[in-house]
Amino acid sequence: MLRAPYPLTAPKTFISSNYPEAWQQSYSAHNYLQHDPVVQHCCRSLLPVAWSGEHTDSDFWAEASAHGIKHGWAQSYRNPQNFSGMLSLARPSEPMSAAELTEKNAALAWLTQIAVAGFYPMLSSKMSSGEKMLLTAKEKELLRWTADGKSVEQIAEILHISERTVTFHMQHVLDKLGAPNKVSAAVQAVLLGLL
Repeated sequence: MLRAPYPLTAPKTFISSNYPEAWQQSYSAHNYLQHDPVVQHCCRSLLPVAWSGEHTDSDFWAEASAHGIKHGWAQSYRNPQNFSGMLSLARPSEPMSAAELTEKNAALAWLTQIAVAGFYPMLSSKMSSGEKMLLTAKEKELLRWTADGKSVEQIAEILHISERTVTFHMQHVLDKLGAPNKVSAAVQAVLLGLL
């Protein structure tokens, strides 16, 4: 799973899975992504989690178990561009023991990093508008002042340029980021690591 940092209210999420197709369809149809306890853990913590749905009364775990997804391990990650996500591995039999986790933890953490390095470029291009968002030095400067709460008039005064020039550059920023206004553009630029 890979989740973009923006938009804040409904981040774009991409799931790549080799779980059974019927489970993937049900997971999507029931919006389990919002209720999956493993995903919730990985959104809150960078610590790995071993999970088992074997002894719960949850409909979610009952259905997952019916598809052979009974026990597993998951590791969350964040990258410098503020994309977040997780790698989850599952199996149909026997929970992971403490000894197995200790033995395999370093290899699983390494596997997560390799998966991120391999999948991030492909997935992030699917999640973006398709063109790389490159901001000029002037555009970044305007966004920083905007993020500090300055108005167009104040930015023009600080930078000793006309309000029209500020507006001109800001319109280019809005177009590049697909943002509806300058505040949204500043937030998006910060979240995407562009500033």
